[in-house]
Amino acid sequence: MPTKTEERIQALEVALNNESRERDFYLKNKERTTNPHGKSMFGSIASDEDEHYQRILELHQRLQKDGKWPETVPLKVKGTEVKVIIRRLGDSADTSSKADVDDMEAVKIAIDFETKGEKFYSDLALTVEDAVEKKFYELLSSIEREHRLSLQDTYEYFQDPAGWYRIKERHHIDGA
Repeated sequence: MPTKTEERIQALEVALNNESRERDFYLKNKERTTNPHGKSMFGSIASDEDEHYQRILELHQRLQKDGKWPETVPLKVKGTEVKVIIRRLGDSADTSSKADVDDMEAVKIAIDFETKGEKFYSDLALTVEDAVEKKFYELLSSIEREHRLSLQDTYEYFQDPAGWYRIKERHHIDGA
């Protein structure tokens, strides 16, 4: 039966694998797409995933070396820029930016990645006793949630840019 430290190390190894695989996926799709919004979104999330990978790798190394969750490692990760990208999109009013079938499929796959990542980190936060460790996993879960919500918004935009703008602008027909 694995010790608590071994379980933590294994969990971090799963997280490292996931973050690396997702980063590579986002970078590949950033290069593949011709859609400017897709390029920004995929690039921003790839950067976030790389930053998560580096922070988790640092924690993994310290945990292996010291046998306990480190208290001196900075446990904050930079915030995600995906909300800014969505806001810029809303400000641009560009309804001509078409997404292709590959863009749509990539965003659907990405939503699945982020949904699973959000749950993975949330579940880890529920199983640990160390308050600092719990906060770290909760933070990662919340960032994965932001990614998921932004990707869902991107998917809606890709499906119908003009309709997406109508909803975001909240135009109403006044019966007066």
